[in-house]
Amino acid sequence: MTGLIGGATSESGIASTYAGGLTASGEKARPGGASAAHRSIAFGTMVRVTNRANGKSVIVRINDRGPFVRGRIIDLMPATARKLGFSGLTPVTIVIVSLP
Repeated sequence: MTGLIGGATSESGIASTYAGGLTASGEKARPGGASAAHRSIAFGTMVRVTNRANGKSVIVRINDRGPFVRGRIIDLMPATARKLGFSGLTPVTIVIVSLP
């Protein structure tokens, strides 16, 4: 599988939360939904996000672009962040589980 930086299948960094508005894919963002923003992964790709602090993981669908803050690799909806046991920022690893 490819799609992350340099063709890797996993990436580690900081996750943040965001909500609201229209996504870059044209969908309405749903704060309770299991979707996420990544700068380069193709829309529709399913990604497992694991909180490195507590080991909890969820699968989300990429449907937006971002985050645009240096050091952050993925933006998650607030409900997804709660499932992962964090609010604000946390270290995560993301792995592509299926391509669109």
